[in-house]
Amino acid sequence: MNLSVENTIAQPVGTTLERYIMRKQAEFQFATGELSQLLRDIALAGKIVNREVNRAGLTSIIGSMGQQNVQGEAQQKLDVEANIRFIRALTNGGEACAVLSEEEDDIIQTGNRQGKYVVAIDPLDGSSNIDVNISIGTIFSIYRRVSPVGEAATAADFLQGGRQQVAAGYILYGSSTMLVYTTGHGVAGFTYEQSLGEFFLSHPSITIPASGTVFSCNEGYWFDYPEYVRQYLTECKRQGQSGRYVGSLVADYHRNLLTGGIYLYPPTGKNPNGKLRVLYEGFPLAYLIEQAGGRAETGTGAVLDIVPTDFHQRTPLFVGSPELVGRLLAPLQGAPARDLLKQTAPQPASTAQPAA
Repeated sequence: MNLSVENTIAQPVGTTLERYIMRKQAEFQFATGELSQLLRDIALAGKIVNREVNRAGLTSIIGSMGQQNVQGEAQQKLDVEANIRFIRALTNGGEACAVLSEEEDDIIQTGNRQGKYVVAIDPLDGSSNIDVNISIGTIFSIYRRVSPVGEAATAADFLQGGRQQVAAGYILYGSSTMLVYTTGHGVAGFTYEQSLGEFFLSHPSITIPASGTVFSCNEGYWFDYPEYVRQYLTECKRQGQSGRYVGSLVADYHRNLLTGGIYLYPPTGKNPNGKLRVLYEGFPLAYLIEQAGGRAETGTGAVLDIVPTDFHQRTPLFVGSPELVGRLLAPLQGAPARDLLKQTAPQPASTAQPAA
């Protein structure tokens, strides 16, 4: 056969997630296969959730459940679906001894007491966007357990701190579905090929640009933001930078990771300790962004240096390109400037007319 013709009609399809994991397994100090299986289990559940997301409008799984989750937020039907899928995959995979989900109040014991790992997961981030067809995602974090193997997992397994993560990542369900993860040796991204049912390596070594021209935040909270945040955003606008905010954390984070930018969820009067969850959002995304050369901060220190005390603890989050995060936090250098953390904007005067 003519080699030029053969090369044209038989192009390689790329490296599958499965093959990539096996090749990289030796980089992990406890390379016995369990972590690799865990990542495969997460990918499998992601494929199932991707299918449900893609056909949500054709089934009865869009809309609200009419109840709240443990976070006090309206629970969507697909939240419940995703939660079940990931817990089931991690239970059946046999490597996770326990799972902690944003949708649940307490530890879920899988029955796999010989398992050496625990998984903290936000099964479906941005689920309020499901009904309007905006990108959503899954965020996960993996720890090597500290409790004795053979016994039930304990709170200590999940409250080790962000720097004890052995793997973390997210799955983005968008125009294409992507799985992005790190095991502490850089960041790799995989795109899902629907017809083959496989994730293929599409972004072999992701590094966030040192700077960027995008800021992502909910400016509807402008008058409740700390003064240093409003000053920073004002300067961004003066410089002609672009405001890009989808309202799904994974989607905004992913865009800024690839193109450069900063995502902000500052403390507010309503949420003085921040709104995003340390275990399910803060730690995994901070671990990943640091591996990609970026920064993740709270305003008083690195996100990964938080000492967690509660499963559903919250934090402010400033994450993205190192130069942008550094510029935002520059006013906080030095003890006196830390008072800026408590400052919010004066509320606009009421336009209501006095009663006659």
